Amino acid sequence: MATAYFAGGCFWCITPAFREMEGVVDVISGYSGGDEADPAYAEVKAQRTGHRETIRIDFDPAKVAFPTLMGIFMENVDPFDGEGQFIDRGFSYTLAVYWVDEAQRAAAQERVERLEEESGRHVWVSLEPFKSFYPAEEEHQDYYLKHPEEFEKELIDSGRKKA
Repeated sequence: MATAYFAGGCFWCITPAFREMEGVVDVISGYSGGDEADPAYAEVKAQRTGHRETIRIDFDPAKVAFPTLMGIFMENVDPFDGEGQFIDRGFSYTLAVYWVDEAQRAAAQERVERLEEESGRHVWVSLEPFKSFYPAEEEHQDYYLKHPEEFEKELIDSGRKKA
């Protein structure tokens, strides 16, 4: 088993992209990057903790490779926005890959550099060594399954999905 950590803006919005993938065992919404222990959603959303909304993906590397997960991540965010994602603004909604080993760091860096070269634009994905992850409150886990109508509205209102 292996683990990957992606901060892709609203954690509700990127969870479904990974949840049903073969080889993905679990996707947990939470917080990474800050120094405060066990932050709460309201504090993170208010930009008071230095954390980003992050998903932890537990996966079987024999069935799905980290570079594949990295590709899915990049396809579900706007990598050219350094101020947040879609309508969600502020540091807690900025993009990051919290790598757990050299192979993840190298794969993430290669993907970012390739996109910069192809696009001629700066890619705003921070590549940082993993230091901690705090699961979000239960109400934020699998939000898209628990609240499908509100989730659909969030996707449309945010600009992630066309009506």
